[in-house]
Amino acid sequence: MRGWFRQHRFALGSALIHLRKSPSGFLLNVLVVAIALSLPFAGLTMLDNVRPMSEQMSVDPEISVFMKIDTPREQASGLAGEMRKIVHDPKAKIVFIPREDALDSLKSKSGLADVLNTLGDNPLPDSYVLKLNAFNTATEAQDVDAVAELLRQLPGVESAQVDSAWVKRLAALLGVLRLVLLLLAITLGVAVIAVVFNTIRLQVMTQRDEISISKLIGATDTFIHRPFYYTGALLGLCAGALALGAVALALRPLNTAIAEFARLYSSEFQMAPLAPLPMAGLLAVSAGLGLVGAFLCVQRHLARVN
Repeated sequence: MRGWFRQHRFALGSALIHLRKSPSGFLLNVLVVAIALSLPFAGLTMLDNVRPMSEQMSVDPEISVFMKIDTPREQASGLAGEMRKIVHDPKAKIVFIPREDALDSLKSKSGLADVLNTLGDNPLPDSYVLKLNAFNTATEAQDVDAVAELLRQLPGVESAQVDSAWVKRLAALLGVLRLVLLLLAITLGVAVIAVVFNTIRLQVMTQRDEISISKLIGATDTFIHRPFYYTGALLGLCAGALALGAVALALRPLNTAIAEFARLYSSEFQMAPLAPLPMAGLLAVSAGLGLVGAFLCVQRHLARVN
């Protein structure tokens, strides 16, 4: 084990020595890779901030059932049992709202009491409010739509409206954003590998004579390849750290604009950087992309040197 650690320490030191010889080229490549990584990193940060808010929005879906205006009160109030059979949910709450209570509630909330008094007769029908269990997937949302369609077929029912259909739209939107982010990450990941590949290729060409001499004195392929692997991993790691720092700095002016917008909705929503564990995972992915690019380049170009 000591020999193995000594070999890796020597390879890392050799990689750092070559990087110090041309720091400007290394820093330029780090900047290019960081720009490519900053886009998916920013998308992950956005989704990580939106996800808790979307989970809080996954409230109990409600179905509002409105009776026909000429439906007798006895018939309207007696539909609760039929609705319970359609819902098949013992925890569902079925609340009957008489038209008089609905009118009083509208007057108190809307501030249009004088206007409603001029209408004379109460224009509102009797209604039901069905509160179901929470859902946050498109499939469960479709089940709620099916329940609403069955409720519309009950005698005396004018319409049934799903008041939480926006949850289905939100879930679909987040699904699309995740897919777009995945495709973007794959595309830019390939671009990162290509940049590292080209960087290592130039380094191999500049060290061509040194590699040939090392082969003549008995250096193994693993001994020769290892410093290039470390160079690629360091390039990806530094670029990932720079990309995370750029995203964190960009959140400050963005939060200023978000705060003004959220204040209009009586909210204090703010974008926060990723937690330390996801950051460490992204840094590992960045270093892994650099290592993959270096591996592909070394396997191709050092074979030609040999």
